[in-house]
Amino acid sequence: MQKLFSSVLAASLVLAFPVHAAAPKAAQQKQPKVQEAPLRAHLAFLSSDLLEGRGTGQRGGDLTVAYLETQALAAGLKPVSGKRFRQAVQIAGVKSLPADSSLRLEANGAALPASFGKDWVWAPGDAQALHSLDAELVFVGYGTTAPEEGWNDFKGQDLKGKVLVMMVNDPQPTAAQPERFGGKALTYYGRWTYKFEEAARQGAAGVLLIHTTPSASYGWSVIQNSWDNVERFQLAQGAVGTGLQGWLTDDTARALFKAAGQDLDALRAAAESKDFQPVPLKAKVAGEMKAAVRRIEQFNVAGVVPGTDPKLKDEVVIYSAHWDHLGKQGTDGDTIFNGAVDNASGSAALLAMAKEASLNPAKRSQMFLWVAAEEQGLLGSEAYATAPLWPLAKTAANLNLDSLNFIGVTRDIGAKGSERTDLGKMAEATAKAMKMVIAEARPDLSGGYFRSDHFSFAKVGVPAFSITSGSDYLGDKEAAKAKAAAYSKRYHQVSDEYDPSWDLAGMTQHAQFALNLGRMVADAPKMPDWKAGDAFGKARAK
Repeated sequence: MQKLFSSVLAASLVLAFPVHAAAPKAAQQKQPKVQEAPLRAHLAFLSSDLLEGRGTGQRGGDLTVAYLETQALAAGLKPVSGKRFRQAVQIAGVKSLPADSSLRLEANGAALPASFGKDWVWAPGDAQALHSLDAELVFVGYGTTAPEEGWNDFKGQDLKGKVLVMMVNDPQPTAAQPERFGGKALTYYGRWTYKFEEAARQGAAGVLLIHTTPSASYGWSVIQNSWDNVERFQLAQGAVGTGLQGWLTDDTARALFKAAGQDLDALRAAAESKDFQPVPLKAKVAGEMKAAVRRIEQFNVAGVVPGTDPKLKDEVVIYSAHWDHLGKQGTDGDTIFNGAVDNASGSAALLAMAKEASLNPAKRSQMFLWVAAEEQGLLGSEAYATAPLWPLAKTAANLNLDSLNFIGVTRDIGAKGSERTDLGKMAEATAKAMKMVIAEARPDLSGGYFRSDHFSFAKVGVPAFSITSGSDYLGDKEAAKAKAAAYSKRYHQVSDEYDPSWDLAGMTQHAQFALNLGRMVADAPKMPDWKAGDAFGKARAK
């Protein structure tokens, strides 16, 4: 039935949007112009109830992939390799089973009262259904190894088999070192994802992060909603995490440290110094941890416009957007998280951009990449970066689109992160040519650069950033600001739905900027590079 559906859908869409014949030479010299009508049509369909919120591991996600691959063909894209537009992504779904588990915190031989969800949360980080633990707890401060900062919280100690207790965020700036660890901005070392990765590199049996609202930038309810009675996803192939991953509330951590004979505040203060040494606690995690585990196959969708230059066509510019959202949840009322802005908008924009790019090829090749499972932790883009369809050494840049401007035309455009690479100056030139400016830079307090799909490319050395909406709206500024503020209440809610009355001129402008910038990169004499000293530039493939 699925094959029949795909065949029928493919045939119908190709008839509706025929594959472009080779464009005449005059058309190839024309600047590609993104059209609002196809962008709107794709946006309306991708965010419709028919696709059920495009959930990972759900029927709506499968339908979305079928739509994207047929539309990629209709837009004139070519498969990157072979005959398929799909790249398989193997994912494990994990759901903690606290009622069936006996996992507990112990200090000085006595169990500490701690209930799952209210006081702490945990899950396996290695997609295994059963773990038996009897592991000593060790406080490791921020859990950070940052050679460029001269910082190592582990000091070469053997932590294999231990459960590491860590603080989130970065070591804080001081009067003597106001810019250490990015100053006010959050670096990747401060992200919880880095903490989990570093614990695995240390050979630990597990990791527990201490939550505070200021250090995490969100309340405990965010942790509960992401861990309590929720299936979490992780890549089923490649590097795996520690057996135990979890969080403690600040109150639970204080009670645990006190019972272990330690003063948490004193240890926190000590952890602000690079001389900090790991502190074994007279405490442990013990008992059985059980989880329901399933393995599913999802897909990235990728198509390419081959370049025209005999040499440069072997290099590629990648435009990306994640196709997934939160799918169907619950049983009462509206159960579909349509994700119109997040991120049917980016996925629709890529389709509209691809159509124009295929009519007007650039010197370098251009790939349009729709990645899976972003909402589950950038899994689709991480899978691509681990097994790229195009050599990373010949990947000029990644320009990512996530949640486009549905409000109206702006004078500015967001390019946070572009300043790390040569893309910054190119973005400025692109904006100037469109009579725009780059939005004013602000400290990245919540680590936004590390939370979108471009970051998977940055980690492997590809110059990358996400193009975001500006905020200097033309026309009625107060009405525009009110509309933008109202969306914050709809973010990740069932109310993020497409409205036919939306003026998509701002979204078209947003997409046009991305395509223009990508075209500049694709036609440039050489590929962009990282600024000297940038940590991610060291990973640039040679």
